Amino acid sequence: MTPPSDSQTPAFDSPHHLGPQYRRLMLGRLRDDQFDVLIVGGGITGMGCALDAVSRGLRVAVLEQRDIASGTSSRSSKLIHGGLRYLEQLNFRLVREALRERSLLLTRLAPHLVSPVQFLYPLRHRFWERWYVGAGILLYDMLAKMGGNPLPGHRHLSRTRALEEIPALAKHSLVGGIQYYDTQVDDARHTLAVARTAAALGAAVGTSLNVSGLIRADGRVTGATVTCLETGEVIDVRARHVINATGVWTDDIESMAGRSGVDVTASKGVHLVVPRDRIAGRSGMIVRTKQSVLFVIPWGRHWLIGTTDTAWNLDLAHPAASVADIDYLLGEINQVLEVPLTTADIEGVFAGLRPLLSGESDSTSKLSREHGVWHTAPGLTTVAGGKYTTYRVMAEDTVDTVVTDLGGGAPASTTADLPLLGADGFQELWDRRVELADEAGLQTEEIERLLRRHGGLTQEVLAIIAARPDLAQPLPGSPDYLLAEAFYAVVGEGALHLDDVLTRRTRISVESWDRGVSAGEAIAPLMAELLGWDDAAVARELEHYRARVAAERESQTMSDDHTADAARLGAPDVRRLGK
Repeated sequence: MTPPSDSQTPAFDSPHHLGPQYRRLMLGRLRDDQFDVLIVGGGITGMGCALDAVSRGLRVAVLEQRDIASGTSSRSSKLIHGGLRYLEQLNFRLVREALRERSLLLTRLAPHLVSPVQFLYPLRHRFWERWYVGAGILLYDMLAKMGGNPLPGHRHLSRTRALEEIPALAKHSLVGGIQYYDTQVDDARHTLAVARTAAALGAAVGTSLNVSGLIRADGRVTGATVTCLETGEVIDVRARHVINATGVWTDDIESMAGRSGVDVTASKGVHLVVPRDRIAGRSGMIVRTKQSVLFVIPWGRHWLIGTTDTAWNLDLAHPAASVADIDYLLGEINQVLEVPLTTADIEGVFAGLRPLLSGESDSTSKLSREHGVWHTAPGLTTVAGGKYTTYRVMAEDTVDTVVTDLGGGAPASTTADLPLLGADGFQELWDRRVELADEAGLQTEEIERLLRRHGGLTQEVLAIIAARPDLAQPLPGSPDYLLAEAFYAVVGEGALHLDDVLTRRTRISVESWDRGVSAGEAIAPLMAELLGWDDAAVARELEHYRARVAAERESQTMSDDHTADAARLGAPDVRRLGK
């Protein structure tokens, strides 16, 4: 391909464009500026804190050792929900808070990224279960209504009607059902939208930046020493206050400051991805298991099936799914399916780690799903725990604590009324999607997918296509994504490596049978144009990605966590290659 010139493509130089120019400016700010708040951790909690703080007028920087949302925040069940099972634990406050946040995200903050999803709860017992579960879902709807719920209420179904909704269910597996609504989200893209909104307001958002130590002055934490994993440069970043928002890495940062005694436990959650045609149904499903609940979630041309909930104390960066995890999920879902799923039906597998505040129980399903905020040391505040859905509340509580430590003066949080980047203009473009498709020479379905990923910023992707019509082509093996989105992932969304594009800017790594290898071969030369890679760098990126896929496939044949972990670590992190 011909390298793009200024006349060929738009100038992506706004503050919310996290491309190479932004990165150069951001690194300069880290070297030269003093910040009010320095946030360590680029998941949803850290980016939520960055947006909350910068929107109050504070000078903010956020540091992520790998990529935005590269940990837990790209590996969740993709649900924005209140948590039905927390009602059984009588945690009404958490459920009500989460349902209020669900309503905000769906209607105001991110309508382009958060969408309704229907679930069927199959009833297996006559009489008592319908009353018991029905009462819980009724309470769920009532709590949602108190938070401004825009979704339809639940409804009771006979067995015949339930089977019409999900014909794949085995007739003997249910006596009826209850249908209700929740919402879903692409967690990585949502975290990216929060990050880009913070950047648009002036936050310095940095990736591939590893914190190796904390800086102190007069007994107070006053910054952090950071190594750039792309260049090896070491930078001392100065700040009046540091926030530790590193999730399952919380204890690592706390140990740099002498630990506080509050431990964070990692719980592994594994999900399977199977093609949509493997389970005939037009509704998602939630099935009770002996340990917890199992979700079957519609996901475009696919289903997500999960999750597990087991303690994990091995590698935090790349948690591995074992054959035991896969067999457990297949065994549970096959109890209710007429035609069982097999390993041959699995397109992708992903595993994430929930950061849970440690409790007295050994069972991770009983540890706290609520968050905590505490002072680890003077100048250092830690936030941990919580649910993805309540990230905004976690951020508000954390920044409130930091503002008090800094002596006050900052206004109250405004993030409940602050739409994320892409929300503005989304509905207008959605109403014009047929016209947009005609203008761009695309199918209406392609425009709809772009709008659901980029919202109002879809126009920026279409501008790339207008300038470079060759980038309107679908990616090999992944027809739901266009080459222009890979281009935009670099110039607009800050992707630095092939893995960033295939795993988080898109979901190709788990949505295609070859786990994204063929798409990567088309994307790598395009990234080379934009990031200045030579042939050796392109070969290295492709080699790393193939090795990662091979290591993940091997780990998923191992019998237990230890052997799966060892197999997955056979492919090193691309950000540490040669360093």
